[in-house]
Amino acid sequence: MNKLEIIDYIKQHPSGKVKLAIVDIDGVLRGKYISAEKFSTICESDFGYCDVIFGWDMADVAYDNGTYTGWHSGYPDAKVRLDFNTFRKIPWENDVPFLMGEFIKNDGSPLEICPRQLLKKIESQANQAGFTPFVSQEFEWFNFAETPESAAAKNFQNLTPLTPGMFGYSILRTSLKNDYFTDLFDLLTKFDIPVEGLHTETGPGTYEVAIQYGTTILSGDRATLFKTAVKEIAYKHGVMATFMAKISENLPGCGGHIHQSIWNADASKNLFFDEKDPNKMSDLMRSYIAGQLLCLPEILPMIAPTINSYKRLVEGAWAPTTLTWGVDNRTVALRSLPAGSKSCRLETRIVGADTNPHLAIAACLAAGLYGIKNNLQLKQPRTLANGYTDESNGRLSKNLIDSTLKMRDSKIANELFGDTFVKHFTETREWEWRQFAKVVTDWEMKRYFEII
Repeated sequence: MNKLEIIDYIKQHPSGKVKLAIVDIDGVLRGKYISAEKFSTICESDFGYCDVIFGWDMADVAYDNGTYTGWHSGYPDAKVRLDFNTFRKIPWENDVPFLMGEFIKNDGSPLEICPRQLLKKIESQANQAGFTPFVSQEFEWFNFAETPESAAAKNFQNLTPLTPGMFGYSILRTSLKNDYFTDLFDLLTKFDIPVEGLHTETGPGTYEVAIQYGTTILSGDRATLFKTAVKEIAYKHGVMATFMAKISENLPGCGGHIHQSIWNADASKNLFFDEKDPNKMSDLMRSYIAGQLLCLPEILPMIAPTINSYKRLVEGAWAPTTLTWGVDNRTVALRSLPAGSKSCRLETRIVGADTNPHLAIAACLAAGLYGIKNNLQLKQPRTLANGYTDESNGRLSKNLIDSTLKMRDSKIANELFGDTFVKHFTETREWEWRQFAKVVTDWEMKRYFEII
């Protein structure tokens, strides 16, 4: 639909309303319903949205260290502009119309700390360099036969998984809960989140999905909407879905791997592929990989943004711990998949399911483009065996505060994303660390209560 057709659809929809949403710094969709009448007054301009969206954490607790907004500013309205390219109908809500917005400054320019605006900025830089990036994100997540009320009553302990045991790629398990499984596939596709594959992953009640690749901002939107859509569809089946990176030290974590390729300006040629190279990898792809190996340690919080993220990044748990690359090797950080001219791509495996997709994609793409721009040479040999034991290029940070301080002081991070974004984002990650650091955990009680 074009813009006029969308406006007409909203006017004619029997619900008389439209659902709007924006993305906060944690990747959480924040939104509201408005009447079709109200929509008609804002669809040609911008509208106000309380800037507390960037002044509190995912639990709605106000930051005490924020610069952008806070008690010192009075939490005024910020401006939001709708993007009609994001229009969808919500099939599990009787095709209620849906649109995403993005934050702008008073002069109409992009707000630097808005995740969607940041990804558009990186995509624009790629386009200006003569490239068309294609991206997709895949997700693993756990499903529980719980409601928000029952999970809270259990204090989020001993929850009942949707299905028991470890049964990856199971035909049996998908038939056991087929109504939910089928709804996921069908309703996500109707919601313009095209699903390439959906299957059980190893772990109780664990699923994995691969979303069809697309251009950068389209893929960021799809991935962000996917996570909320899954949770909403799950609610309707008496299920709770979680994209936490790690729910138990005894189970594999949940990845949010990002696949990337760089094509020429008219998207007619995959610039990562070189038929003559022994590994089928072009020099441009090697520079892209070199850029990520150099930059990712300094921007790691964008792809490992929570305390829990670092519980996933441990040896032998299908998540990387070292700065390594290889060809079709699942133990490394960067997995090259140069099978053919159309499918040749890089999979960044550090990324967890708990990421803000707009920021994670921006991080991967910006780091790779940095390598191309600076003609970095991939001098590090590919890892042929177990990537967990290859520390020749170093290891990833082991917790959020170490990675955050590294990003805060990084010249590369500030060059890639700008001082304003880096300052705001690292403030939010420092806050997240402090919230965790002051809590007395179950582990501490069991460890020390009787003995100390």
